[in-house]
Amino acid sequence: MTNTLPPRPVLYLRSLLFWVVFAISIAVYWLPVLVSVVLPLRRRYDVVNLWVRFVIWWLKVTCKINFELRGSEHTALEPAIIFAKHQSTWETFALKLFFPHSVYVAKRELLWIPFFGWAFAALDYIYINRSAGRRVMVQLIDQARIKVNNGFSITIFPEGTRTPLGAAPAYKKGGAVIAVKTGAPVLPVAHNAGEFWPRHSFLKWPGTITISVGPPIPTDNRNADDVLLEASTWIENEMEKIYVPQRFPY
Repeated sequence: MTNTLPPRPVLYLRSLLFWVVFAISIAVYWLPVLVSVVLPLRRRYDVVNLWVRFVIWWLKVTCKINFELRGSEHTALEPAIIFAKHQSTWETFALKLFFPHSVYVAKRELLWIPFFGWAFAALDYIYINRSAGRRVMVQLIDQARIKVNNGFSITIFPEGTRTPLGAAPAYKKGGAVIAVKTGAPVLPVAHNAGEFWPRHSFLKWPGTITISVGPPIPTDNRNADDVLLEASTWIENEMEKIYVPQRFPY
């Protein structure tokens, strides 16, 4: 595999081209997203998803990164709690391709960023105050119930932060608690984006990201520990199928 890669300077140039246009696209697109606040929420997501499609296309053009989706028959389920593996920056926006009307859980501090934060507020995600201590979970559950009752899915990264490739998983219980409290089924999502767009990395590696969506996991009359165990087990078993250790010479 490594013998067929372009020279490293070419990879750096491709990555630079991607980042430059990526930054410009955010600077340009924040205004249409902000203006979309006058539209119903689903239409606002359609507006931001145009930007997502552009970024995915630009990533393919510059860095030669494509994707394949497995389990597409499960993506139409709404509302659901989406449990996604978290390795990269890629999934933080690319999941919108497969779950276009999903709501993210985000830090409230993001709203304070000029321009970007204003547009971000228009998306009406679930914003949490991390300084609220134990009240954070109450805030999450209350907001999640409202979103689910209105027919929106919720995207959660149950590991909490991006984990290094091959690292032991460390799933947190909060997402499973939200799923049980709202009664929405869990959709487990595995992917290997971290191989091609590693965390904290400027360089991107060409190839095809595999994203796999599992069958819905029911949450009615179940406890959060059981739901988390079933979801995390499916994700990690799927990761063993799609993750190729040492695919690239990082």
